[in-house]
Amino acid sequence: MATGTPDTEKPLRILQLIPSLEAGGAERGCLDIAAALHAEGGTSWVFSEGGRMADELAAVGGVLVKRPAASKNPARIIAHGVAIAALARSEDIDIIHARSRAPAWSGLIAAKLTGLPYVTTFHGFYGARNALKRLYNSVMIRGNCVIAGSRFMATHIHESYGCPRDRIALIPRGIDTDRFDPARIPDGRAQALRQEWGANPARKLVLLPGRLTRWKGQGLLLDALAQCRDQALFTVMVGDPQGRTGYVDELKTQIRKLDLADTVHIAGHVSDMPAAYKAADIIVSASTDAEAFGRVPVEAMAMGKQVVAADHGGASETLRAADGQTKFGTLFAPGSAKALSEALRQAATAMPDPEVATAARAHVIAHYSTQSMCRQTLALYRTLRGGGPHG
Repeated sequence: MATGTPDTEKPLRILQLIPSLEAGGAERGCLDIAAALHAEGGTSWVFSEGGRMADELAAVGGVLVKRPAASKNPARIIAHGVAIAALARSEDIDIIHARSRAPAWSGLIAAKLTGLPYVTTFHGFYGARNALKRLYNSVMIRGNCVIAGSRFMATHIHESYGCPRDRIALIPRGIDTDRFDPARIPDGRAQALRQEWGANPARKLVLLPGRLTRWKGQGLLLDALAQCRDQALFTVMVGDPQGRTGYVDELKTQIRKLDLADTVHIAGHVSDMPAAYKAADIIVSASTDAEAFGRVPVEAMAMGKQVVAADHGGASETLRAADGQTKFGTLFAPGSAKALSEALRQAATAMPDPEVATAARAHVIAHYSTQSMCRQTLALYRTLRGGGPHG
């Protein structure tokens, strides 16, 4: 550089690739990194279709490059790869970072054309029922480095895709522990949501946050609720259907058949999730497929809430202390409505323990904060920019 600025000190210029910016853990991670880069003088361009989080991206200093990034059309993927390469050259990009498969193929093309370091993040499990699907998924291990958000996911990447362990960077996903802090949320915000949902104040409020999609376990929770009618529970399902109106209709039909209409409410998307957590007594993560990380249990722990979660994937890891024995919630056998109903009954009859709530929040702050995730990710970027392995 003409200025003589050492490469290690030059502000990072990162191009992130993600299908959309509607809602979800991958999208939140993308914005967190954009904010961290801006805070230290760097910039993140985000190649995406955009969505409801686009304004937030702009507010934290990110730059949206609006394209149909979710397209799986081979011709469009190639065209996007050429466009990304041109953008990378014009904006002096340091690293290309893909967070989903379709744009990851475009990113791989761009990385080959430019010679830039290429990073991917496995945000979830991908079906691999046949050789063609496995080939499509394999793009996620074709870069310089693959980020895994949990030890469980790192093992899955290595064992299922043959990715060498020295190309896997374990960077636990993080949450904003200031945003998810019960002390910072006025009671009025939580009470307003309870009233909006029609929650009976005489019943404990059970909250299941997550996209309204079958594998998130909403139907499983309904079956479990039907098996513990003796408990005074009111349940709210919070999440974006993302166009899955058919699935929402299925849930409503199931609610009617199980005679749960008076005690279950489907709320749809809620923007004030910290208040939603504060309004609830018990938080449920009922995913039938293993979560790569699972933000819900971690956010609930940060809020000091009782957590009920399926004992697989990231939740098996995040809900346990370093000793592997101490648990910050109730874990149940995945996919079992009976086991979930028993876990709900256990949580509903237990007295809230302030010491456990304090320890759970401290555990999250120590291991799963946004600050830690961003610090490790930016350090990885710098290492790769300098030509070294991720370490």
